[in-house]
Amino acid sequence: MQELNKIRNFSIIAHIDHGKSTLADRLLEATNTNTTGEKYNERILDRLELEQERGITIKLQACKMNYKGYTLNLIDTPGHVDFSYEVSRSLAACEAALLLIDASQGIQAQTISNTRKALNLGLTLIPVLNKIDLPNINITDREEEICNLLGFKREEIVKVSGKTGENVELLLDEIIKQCPPPKGNSNDPLQALIFDSFYDEHKGVVVAIRIFNGSIKYKHSKPQDLYIIQKQESFKPTEIGTFNPDLKETEFLGTGEVGYIATGLKDIKYFTVGDTVSDKKDSKSLPGYKTPKSNVFATFFPTTTEEYEPLKISLNKLALNDAALTFTDQRSALLGSGFKCGFLGLLHMQIVQERLEREYDVSLIITAPTVEYHVIVDDNKEIEIQTPSELPDPNRIKEISEPWVRVEILTPDRYMGDLMNLCQAHRGTYINTKYLNQGDANIQLKDQYIVLEYDMPLASLISNFFDQLKNISSGYASMEYEFIDFFPVDLVKVSILVNFNEIPALSFLETRKDARPKAVKLLKVMKEEIPRQQFSIPLQAAIGATIIAREDIRAFRKDVTAKLYGGDYSRKLKLLEKQKKGKKRLKRVGQVNIPQKAFLAILKT
Repeated sequence: MQELNKIRNFSIIAHIDHGKSTLADRLLEATNTNTTGEKYNERILDRLELEQERGITIKLQACKMNYKGYTLNLIDTPGHVDFSYEVSRSLAACEAALLLIDASQGIQAQTISNTRKALNLGLTLIPVLNKIDLPNINITDREEEICNLLGFKREEIVKVSGKTGENVELLLDEIIKQCPPPKGNSNDPLQALIFDSFYDEHKGVVVAIRIFNGSIKYKHSKPQDLYIIQKQESFKPTEIGTFNPDLKETEFLGTGEVGYIATGLKDIKYFTVGDTVSDKKDSKSLPGYKTPKSNVFATFFPTTTEEYEPLKISLNKLALNDAALTFTDQRSALLGSGFKCGFLGLLHMQIVQERLEREYDVSLIITAPTVEYHVIVDDNKEIEIQTPSELPDPNRIKEISEPWVRVEILTPDRYMGDLMNLCQAHRGTYINTKYLNQGDANIQLKDQYIVLEYDMPLASLISNFFDQLKNISSGYASMEYEFIDFFPVDLVKVSILVNFNEIPALSFLETRKDARPKAVKLLKVMKEEIPRQQFSIPLQAAIGATIIAREDIRAFRKDVTAKLYGGDYSRKLKLLEKQKKGKKRLKRVGQVNIPQKAFLAILKT
């Protein structure tokens, strides 16, 4: 059994793309943790091809290292705002965190947000300045920024390079020195926090755990019953072990240790991040549990009917490793059968989309992302809707509520005015401005940093807010958001009609005030993308029976009078009148087929 004072559990928290995964790899190399094998590429803990390519961590990883007689358990976390709940549970499994800051980019919104999370959980923070090998960076300015914004002393900052490995051993010594050993009682009933889960073809669902009290002994002949406290389910483990970083089987996991339990079960939905595993059914659960809730919804359709089954199989496989991904069957007259999917956020949606297209070779058509609305109808019943087709008859609706979020934007103050205008244009409500570097009056930093706080609808945030934020601030601003509550909204369904026929896949939900500008913009795109026909095609946007916008695609015109040479003018009029009648009849019976390419271009807007 491992002594508690020889165990160190720590995490690395950082903004996206600050070199967290690269530094983790250098720590593994410095401790001679087994990293050999062809399957490892540049970043050992980022296993997915998409993680390797984008340079971001999508699924968190854990790894056990041995260094100078100590066991160091690293829990690598995702850095993007969509995965903030996973970050909070990873931090809850640790006693300390490395606060990693990019020497070229400086402190960002996620850094401040995750620092708060870590402090609220009572973690010891070790400030680390990464990428010191980069040319033309001013390390002194960055140190002053860290001291002034986050309250550390200059001598506490560890300066490293994740790329070259410079000072990595010094950092390991600091982890041993500053990270408190875990607390707990091995004689108490088992209390283990689930901080991750994934599916293995041979082992079934595997849960990553941190043991706070008690221990797990495993014998193949007589496995003990274990319980998932929040879900009130029981299971018999088929294997226990540690991450090295591959799964390494053991027979015992004690208090303070990080490891895994192979459950043998096939459904990952039983094992939610933040739940507690115990050997007693009535054991008290660990705090901080919440059910992952989808915030953004979109419908995925296969481009051909033959790809429906492969898409269904692919989504099922992805859902085995991603408990936050939800999907249900959806049917469209225009696009056929597909799946309405729920995601944590826009990045989560993009990740799922790219993995389906790359790893499973499925071609997709994706509808515009929406959020969940709560609708109270005439019998005071509340229903939840995510798509325009689910909206009840307007005569039955008493009230519609939409989700709002508290957005925190960290930015140099020179972009403050433009960013405030951006937030207000996205229906944001101003809350507060915090000036961060007001610590030491003797320290003069190049940029005055501020945090803008706004409340705004989630629907406004998922349009193209993040891209505009980066454009306005030249890439310097960063943001963090968290859900507040549902608030009433004057929402309408805008139907799109092509040649007087409604196209349900193009309908959208919007506030009454913004419905017309959005409809006008969409119809202009449609006019450019839909091919011309032999008859004119009206494009309309309507709220109920009221047309709010219209564009017309002009017809091709054949010159029927070209063969006439001279003669009476009435002959020409007769031919033109005949053509006019033919076009009128064609318009009445003609069908407009929107080609795949045009449909995709329309949906992208």
